[in-house]
Amino acid sequence: MCQTILVTGATGFIGRVLVEYLKKSGDVPRILVRPESDAAKARAMGVEIRKARYNDPDMLREAVRGIDSIIHLAGVTRSATREGYYQGNVVPVNNLLRAFVEVNPSPGRFVLVSSLAAAGPAPMAGEGVREEYPPLPVSGYGRSKLDAEHICLSYRDTLPVTIVRPPAVYGPGDRDVLQFMQLLKKGLVLGAGDIDRQRLSLIHVEDLVEGIVMAARSPAGIGETYYITSPEWYSWDQLAAVAAKELGVASVRKMSLPKPLMRLAGTIAGLAGFVTGKTGLLNPDKVNEMVQDYWICSPQKAERELGFIAKTPLEEGMRRTIAWYREEGWL
Repeated sequence: MCQTILVTGATGFIGRVLVEYLKKSGDVPRILVRPESDAAKARAMGVEIRKARYNDPDMLREAVRGIDSIIHLAGVTRSATREGYYQGNVVPVNNLLRAFVEVNPSPGRFVLVSSLAAAGPAPMAGEGVREEYPPLPVSGYGRSKLDAEHICLSYRDTLPVTIVRPPAVYGPGDRDVLQFMQLLKKGLVLGAGDIDRQRLSLIHVEDLVEGIVMAARSPAGIGETYYITSPEWYSWDQLAAVAAKELGVASVRKMSLPKPLMRLAGTIAGLAGFVTGKTGLLNPDKVNEMVQDYWICSPQKAERELGFIAKTPLEEGMRRTIAWYREEGWL
């Protein structure tokens, strides 16, 4: 059945792919943007735009009026303070849910796109995190996403809610993996901690978007949390080998920065960010995530209950991503 679905964070990397997917599937996406957001970028998506600030209840109520379901992608991934994460990741979820319930007597699904960071890394190499494991976030970002999840689940007696936790996401438009590619093009893999031991889960953005929509539509997904991920866990050597082949890089050198040095750098960068009010790529929070060994999770629940299986092989996903970077002049 065709639905009108409000997407937050729609002009971001994942959001743009999600909106296009919804359009092709016959649903009617609407996008929620802040009044000061890039208007040209929003208009280029070719869908109705709703404007609101997350701390303005009246604007939010108007934005969710006539909406069947909401997929909430918007959030803050970097902040110099705990309050920044709270305002960016917790407050919007609480206020958006409240507005949705107040305006719609029979609200449809609310899907919160959270993060593996809300659960934290796995304790060992051979066992990915599962949904039933107690969450142990290792960063302020992860704790804020977990707080948002708790708020979301507190509404499950009032409206159907679903939580999706992606791991690292890559694909055309992503800037985080781009940094890895830019160094690799110079023949270097730069890591933090024991990069020979580290493993990570990964999902191509198109697979993630399909999984999000499957979770949003499935009756089994009501009140549930899912890891939407590929079944493989990758080493840095595997990722570098596949990407280097596409980039035409013959030889790759690995460099691993020790954990104490990374933590010191993160502390210094964090203090600088606090003084200047600008959040850089490094801070204690991000360093604590970077030095973990096993950012891995299991897709078994999503496969069992939703029928989700990631379709994009790593080689194909990397090839398409690198080709897009080149076309756009990013690489």
